[in-house]
Amino acid sequence: MKQDRPAEKGHIGDRPVSLQVGALCLRLRDGKTQVLLITSRDTGRWVIPKGWPMRGRSLSGAARQEAWEEAGVKGKIAKEPIGEFHYDKILDDGSAAPIDVVVFPLRVEQLEKAFPEAHQRKRKWFSPKSAAKNVHEEGLQQILRDL
Repeated sequence: MKQDRPAEKGHIGDRPVSLQVGALCLRLRDGKTQVLLITSRDTGRWVIPKGWPMRGRSLSGAARQEAWEEAGVKGKIAKEPIGEFHYDKILDDGSAAPIDVVVFPLRVEQLEKAFPEAHQRKRKWFSPKSAAKNVHEEGLQQILRDL
């Protein structure tokens, strides 16, 4: 499932690639898998909860924390990633920073109404196929199509 990386692993041109973690929030409804997407705070695009690794937490633990803060999700996260994807994060100055996101599947057990970023984001359940059509990152689209 690994996405193609630049020839010089960890770099694009002269710039280092940064690592983020993401949570692919999943549930079963009527025997069918559903994916929870949230809107990004800046552009309102559909994304998965993601953020930076956290000191004192495993990568999967950091992804679970991001799912709580950004989507109000509580559940069981896998220790092993389901895949990874790449995107360019647009910075305040308009430049782009290359980011690799390691994605961990999270089985949603509870969805809270009150969570840290509740007033900054929308959230919605999608079929994997529909979710793939609604996200912009090609690598994430592929992860969703492979569900």
